[in-house]
Amino acid sequence: MVVGLHRPSKLIIDAEAIRNNVKHEIERLNDDSELFAVIKANGYGHGIIEMARFTKQAGATGFCVAILDEALTLREAGFTEPILVLGITDVKYARLAADKNISLTVGDQAWLDSAAEIIEQTPLKIHLGLDTGMGRIGFQDEATFKQAASSLERNSKFEFEGVFTHFATADENDATYFNLQVARFQNFIAQLTKRPRYVHVSNTATSLWHAACNGNMIRFGVGIYGMNPSGRALESPFALQPAMSLESELSFSKLVESGRSISYGATYTAEKDEWIGTIPIGYADGYERRLQGFHVLIDGQFCEIVGRICMDQMMVRLPKEYPVGTKVILAGESGGKSISMTDIAEYADTINYEITCGFTQRLPRIYINDGIAK
Repeated sequence: MVVGLHRPSKLIIDAEAIRNNVKHEIERLNDDSELFAVIKANGYGHGIIEMARFTKQAGATGFCVAILDEALTLREAGFTEPILVLGITDVKYARLAADKNISLTVGDQAWLDSAAEIIEQTPLKIHLGLDTGMGRIGFQDEATFKQAASSLERNSKFEFEGVFTHFATADENDATYFNLQVARFQNFIAQLTKRPRYVHVSNTATSLWHAACNGNMIRFGVGIYGMNPSGRALESPFALQPAMSLESELSFSKLVESGRSISYGATYTAEKDEWIGTIPIGYADGYERRLQGFHVLIDGQFCEIVGRICMDQMMVRLPKEYPVGTKVILAGESGGKSISMTDIAEYADTINYEITCGFTQRLPRIYINDGIAK
């Protein structure tokens, strides 16, 4: 996608906030625990290469991604740290992953049997995934898990590097289901005669609110970016610093007479003469159509989004006349007021990290406090 460099809409990403979030979490870990930065999905929309660099600066010792291509991108960028692909990778790429020193998640014996026929000299690092209640990927019963672990230990084509699970409700007040998953995980681990290097269960939510379960590595994800994985349900043990803001400018401003309608479907009609501002951003940028009726900040004042959000533009009701070029804050602070990604998510009936992941590449990412001389 073409990056919109010649319009005012842009994402501002604070590298110092990223580093601080990681540092604060590392301070809470046991001395024998490591933090792997989860930078999948283009670093939750923040930029995968930049997030790898900033989190490494803060003390992350490895990275987690969702797909093999993300891991290859990091290797091509020169990162030599451990990288774990959390999703299932097609077995035909097992040799490629081994050659690039990329660790893969495996959830069944058949995958291992097929991979053993492909891999040649370089052993493939494996993390066995356990389905303790997420229902997504991984071994579901102890017998097949034990068989797979044993086969890894016997086969020189593999390095049994890790075992892990993922909790479905770590960000909720009710810990009943969480505790069920913990018990299942412990039963799985009891089948091992020798533990691999990494035993890990903690995503951001687990590490924040169930740190006793951390194992010797955590997969720190949404917390990197300063967003609370529970929304507002649970209070973080330290102040997470939001790293991303979204800003633009008014591209047009006009006085609309009473009775005139705005945007597709004429869903908004002015009840009196009103100043209406146009902002050059829309759902093609990831600012979703369902946010009609939400608000932006202009001059420290909340301004309602009126009419349907278009592909490339949207309109807001202004409290008075403002000139073209007036700054607009869609996420961030202005005049002592703020709009957070959680605010946007709650209005859109979703979660904060769906919002940041949804911002498209047409929006430039501008990095501040990145330590690079300008």
